[in-house]
Amino acid sequence: MPGPTRRHFIRAGGAAAAGAFVSAGCRSVKTGAEPAGRRPNVIVILTDDQGYGDLACHGNPVLRTPNMDRLHGESVCLTDFHVVPMCSPTRGEIMTGQDCLRNRAMATCMGRHMPLAHLPLLPGILGAAGYRTGLFGKWHLGNEWPYRPFDRGFQEAVYFQGYGLTGADAHWGGDYFDPFYRHRERVKQASGFCTDVWFDRAMDWMDAGRRAGEPFFCYLPTNAPHFPFWVAEPYRRPYAGLPPEGFYGLIANLDENLGRLEDFLRRTGLRDDTILVFLTDNGSAGNGSTAVFNAGMRGGKCARYDGGHRVPCFVRWPAGGLRPPGDLAFPAQAQDLLPTIAEWCGAPLPEGASFDGASLAAPLRGAPGPADRMFVVQYHQNSVERDDAAVVWNRWRLVFGKELYDLQSDPGQERDVSAAHPDVVRRLRAFYETWWAGVEPTLHDLAPVFVGHDRQPYVTLTASDWVGVRCDGADNIRAPSPKVTPRGGPWNLQVERDGEYEIELRRWPREADAALTAGVPELKGREGTLKEGQALPIASARLAVDGEEMSRPAEAGAKGVTFRVRLRCGRARVHGRFLSAAGGDVCGAYFAYVRG
Repeated sequence: MPGPTRRHFIRAGGAAAAGAFVSAGCRSVKTGAEPAGRRPNVIVILTDDQGYGDLACHGNPVLRTPNMDRLHGESVCLTDFHVVPMCSPTRGEIMTGQDCLRNRAMATCMGRHMPLAHLPLLPGILGAAGYRTGLFGKWHLGNEWPYRPFDRGFQEAVYFQGYGLTGADAHWGGDYFDPFYRHRERVKQASGFCTDVWFDRAMDWMDAGRRAGEPFFCYLPTNAPHFPFWVAEPYRRPYAGLPPEGFYGLIANLDENLGRLEDFLRRTGLRDDTILVFLTDNGSAGNGSTAVFNAGMRGGKCARYDGGHRVPCFVRWPAGGLRPPGDLAFPAQAQDLLPTIAEWCGAPLPEGASFDGASLAAPLRGAPGPADRMFVVQYHQNSVERDDAAVVWNRWRLVFGKELYDLQSDPGQERDVSAAHPDVVRRLRAFYETWWAGVEPTLHDLAPVFVGHDRQPYVTLTASDWVGVRCDGADNIRAPSPKVTPRGGPWNLQVERDGEYEIELRRWPREADAALTAGVPELKGREGTLKEGQALPIASARLAVDGEEMSRPAEAGAKGVTFRVRLRCGRARVHGRFLSAAGGDVCGAYFAYVRG
């Protein structure tokens, strides 16, 4: 049975030996090797939905974050650091070093949350250079082969699928306490609170690397403080009465875990030779936290203004010869982390590979920063359109292609000064148009879900993978939202072999063990509740394969409807949906199980 060709992906750990990928508009990046000797360990901590203002050291008047504050005081802090205003795109930019519209992980769902399978990722690059690589937390860059973390270079992977507890592709019925998680290919259940579990497993794994004398790359992308804001009462109590008390409680728990990590690094002697990077994935999403404090910025999560994409980024490496702790104010971006870390670790970049980021190794050690840097922040929210972006250039921001802000005099982006500075607008627009011309032709060449390969002959499809339809939350499955079309959406597949495939369509996932027409009880977690699932009048199922439709009745009490179809090797569009007895659309098939 044939596997993916080299155009499809670079195998885990084999980035240096794999063929090159060059994308128009990117630039090749060559990094110098570190001097011979002990190679540093690397820890990257990425928190979820914590904004720039959600730290005491940045001026938050109510939130207490002593360990984050201590790290801030010991680090070189990139104070003009930008990500994407949404979680998956930021994660993809960190992992690939490419803009999210170029690597195709440009949204959280809609078939647009997976970096193209042939792109080299940071763990594969470091693994090829002899590093142990481990992920502990939230992945959100693909659930099936070849997009799983252990397919992309992570040798150890302990993680949530999707965006966490309430995601459509998370393990159904899970809680932040004693959570279900994935350990490579197996679903397991932990004991304890999820953030504590991620840090516990990460520290055990790092300690094993220390004892083996092997350098490690530990990626710790937490799902906290993303909603639901379920955290133990002692962490919430200090913030009682504030609109985001659970959100702040989750940050308090994160801060405590950062302190535990610091104690571990000191106790094991790893602290001095470990690069520690702390950042967040987008602006604040604390359900009112911006009303408490947003560091003077405009907007929060999803916004094209700085409040959506300017985030903390602290870099500490005690033995690495970094400049003294303090602020660096030149524009930097998530895509810079890959070339920076690769240079410091002496990890060769794949020959011919291209990146939108630039190594910051030299300025972090005291060299002058870039004097005239310009880049684009853009992603896919409900669509992807020209000018739905921010262009960053030192003190200037061009937003939506027409609004110009001077952050030197107006950090809150309240006054559009485009009329007073037409020359600046022209320069920024010209840069954007060149950039857009490089990404626009391939915007809809999406990373497909692979079926029919020996590495994973049994594949789960979820509503998060529907192309063109946003439905990545369990709440939309429990009670179908009027914002989601009752037809659902199609799945974009890459069929790896000709043959007969079994496709079972379901309204509920298998672990829910519920009939198609049945409701499900509310989920009562330790610190919160998810609403009950609504019963629906499903009478039949319809499956379309590349436009050719077939129907089957839903038997009384059935949990799914199974079709057997022949698929040909290559791309395929498959669309499953459920109908009423009168033939009207009830809902899309939120889940499909494909065996071939």
